[in-house]
Amino acid sequence: MMRKAVFLAAMALGFCVMKPVAADPYDTVVLQGLDKVTARVSRLEAPVGHFIRFGTLEIVARTCDKRPPTETPESAAFLDISESKPGEAASEVFRGWMFASSPALNSMEHPVYDVWVLDCKNMDSNSEESSSSVGSE
Repeated sequence: MMRKAVFLAAMALGFCVMKPVAADPYDTVVLQGLDKVTARVSRLEAPVGHFIRFGTLEIVARTCDKRPPTETPESAAFLDISESKPGEAASEVFRGWMFASSPALNSMEHPVYDVWVLDCKNMDSNSEESSSSVGSE
């Protein structure tokens, strides 16, 4: 009898425990870049696995995850950012996760450029919009 009560209590507890929400993967990272010298702000779209240029920076988005709309909003991207100047070897500037809701949590340190994540999206859903806003400066 006691085993049955413990079993039922464990089952009830199991149904009450919240499962962690898995983020959905997307194929494009929406970034914003700031050139501190000219004060120019650019919106960039980086397809996952491909590199884009922003000034002397080469940005490669490795993954982009976004929580479902029913959860607290959060977009996060894993980025590799390197700087390549003419006549010099490329140097790594940033490698890691950036979060749209907390850009200062893990920011890129660079004297000329700032880059931060705005959102994640799928290219299929906005094909006509994305073709006009892909940035490579």
